[in-house]
Amino acid sequence: MKDQLIVTGGAGFIGSNFVHHWIENETAGIVNLDRLTYAGNMLNLESLEGDARHIFVHGDIADGALIAELFRKYQPRGLVHFAAESHVDRSIYGPEEFVRTNVVGTCNLLDTAREYWSRLTCGNQQKFRFLHVSTDEVYGSLDPLDPPSTESAVYAPNSPYAASKAASDHFVRAYHHTYGLPVLLTNCSNNYGPRQFPEKLIPLMIINALDQKPLPVYGDGLNVRDWIFVEDHCAAIRIVLARGRVGQTYHIGGRSEKTNLDVVKAVCATLQEARPSACQCASLISFVKDRPGHDRRYALDTHKIEQELGWKLRESFETGIRKTVRWYLENTHWVKQVTSGAYQQWVEANYGKRG
Repeated sequence: MKDQLIVTGGAGFIGSNFVHHWIENETAGIVNLDRLTYAGNMLNLESLEGDARHIFVHGDIADGALIAELFRKYQPRGLVHFAAESHVDRSIYGPEEFVRTNVVGTCNLLDTAREYWSRLTCGNQQKFRFLHVSTDEVYGSLDPLDPPSTESAVYAPNSPYAASKAASDHFVRAYHHTYGLPVLLTNCSNNYGPRQFPEKLIPLMIINALDQKPLPVYGDGLNVRDWIFVEDHCAAIRIVLARGRVGQTYHIGGRSEKTNLDVVKAVCATLQEARPSACQCASLISFVKDRPGHDRRYALDTHKIEQELGWKLRESFETGIRKTVRWYLENTHWVKQVTSGAYQQWVEANYGKRG
């Protein structure tokens, strides 16, 4: 067994940020597997070109033969699983792809990892880890005065996306309890930061504001989410991988609950601060028809990872949003590339009839 990791979905938003974070902080290499769907982008990995510690493989987590070959060839000490269909709106329009990737793909990874792990020597078996990255949405919607969800909260997914992630979480636990596979699970709150595909709220608002387009806000805009800067999330995953207890779940959140409307206003204010010559983009806010089954509030209790593993946030929402806005302002080439034809078609399909 070698010291490197297999990372799935490492060309996407959180995955690519984790790859960069790992390369900057660790000596071990990464084998990065990504199918390069709409949200996976080789531009996210451009600065790693020529780095021998980063090996990119274009492929699908549902391809059992490919996964088995990667384990055989690279003999990794672990796998970090980011690859997922992750947008609730897309899951409403087409849930089948979410089942294929999030459930079937995860099961395929688990089964291949189990076979590989079972053939390792006793010492290497003890070192191996399968870390599965999940979401706060598996717990369903909280009432305004409910405490944040703990790791023992009951699952109550309400969207096809959340249901597919809940199913994958259950399979990960089942492979630990049934076969002994050494797994770790993390559930995170809403991530934001560099390289996020602009179907998600914050980059969509930044890009639309810069183009003087409407800023579409679902319903009354008072749905509440907890927000974490992606770099803080990546640091937490690295700590869980190193020190987390096998079979345990760890919540990773930003301790920053905000309504969607407050987030959009913060983006506008930050853009105004970064570009004083820009017009007041808050006037572009437009309330549109809510999406079906829109959960009112998510929040995660993060005491366990803080107290047990010593993880702490480094960014507040205010500092993180400034870094995020600055990144999009400084990376116009990236923005232009990812907001081409297919993206525009999706925006029109999702928002065009909601006005």
